[in-house]
Amino acid sequence: MTTQTLLPTTAAVIRPQATRPSLADTVSQTLAMAWRALKKMRRNPEQFFDVTLQPILFTAMFAYVFGGAISGSVVDYLPLMIPGILAQTALTASMATGTQMREDMDKGVFDRFKAMPIARIAPLAGPMLADLLRYGIAATITLAVGIAMGYRPGGGPIGLIAGWLLTIFAGWSLSWIFAWLGTVARSAQAVQGIGMMIMFPLTFLSNAFVPSQTMPGWLETFVNVNPVSHVVTACRDLINDGSLTAEVGWAVLGCSIIVAIFAPLAVRSYSRKM
Repeated sequence: MTTQTLLPTTAAVIRPQATRPSLADTVSQTLAMAWRALKKMRRNPEQFFDVTLQPILFTAMFAYVFGGAISGSVVDYLPLMIPGILAQTALTASMATGTQMREDMDKGVFDRFKAMPIARIAPLAGPMLADLLRYGIAATITLAVGIAMGYRPGGGPIGLIAGWLLTIFAGWSLSWIFAWLGTVARSAQAVQGIGMMIMFPLTFLSNAFVPSQTMPGWLETFVNVNPVSHVVTACRDLINDGSLTAEVGWAVLGCSIIVAIFAPLAVRSYSRKM
C-alpha cells in the first residue's frame, strides 16, 4: 500500500506537468534572448561589417558609376538611389539572421533550449529583435553617406525618420524568411547560398536603382509586384517628399503579410527540430 501511494507522487516530481508560457513570460524570455544576441554582437564586432562597410561602398559605387548615365549627375541620382540602397542593405542584413541562427543550431546552442521551459518563439524572436540595432545602423550610415555626397531629403525630419523606421521594419519582416530558412536548411552555407539567390532578384529586379518605365514590359510587370519595389517607392515618398501615400500602406501591408506567413512557419519548423 505504501509503495503504491509513493510511486505516483515520485513520478509527478520527476515529470511535472508542462505549462504553456504566458504572454508576459514570452515577452520576458524574448527580451532575454535579445540581450544574449546583443552580448554576442559585442564580443564579435565582425557581425557589424555588413551594416557598416557595405552601405558606404555601395552608396559611393552606385552613385559614381550609374549617376551620370541614369540621371545626368550624381546629385540628381541620389534621390532615386538612396532609398534603393536602404532596401538593399536591410535585405542583406536580414539574410545574416538565418545564417547565424543555423550556425547556433549546428553548434548545439539550441539543444540547450530543449530542456528549458521557454516559449518556442523566444529563441527565434530574440535574435531578430536584437538585429533591429543592425538595421538601424545600416539605414543611418546610408543616409549619412548620401547627405555627405549632396543628398538633401525633401521630406524634412519627419519624412526622414518615417523612411528610416520603414526600412527597419522591412528588414525585420524579411528576416523571418531567412529565420525559416535557417531552421530547414542543412548548413549555414546553404542558408547563405539560398539567401543570395533570393536577395539578388528581389533587389536588382526592382525599381531600386533604375526607373521601372525603362525596362521591358514583362520585366516591368514583375518589378511592379516586387515587394522590394513597394518599400523603395514608399521610402522615396516619405524621405524625398514627406508624403504618406498608398505605397506606404502597401509596403507596410506587404511586410506584415510576410511576418504572418513566415513567423509561424519558422516556429513550427523549429519546434519539430526540438
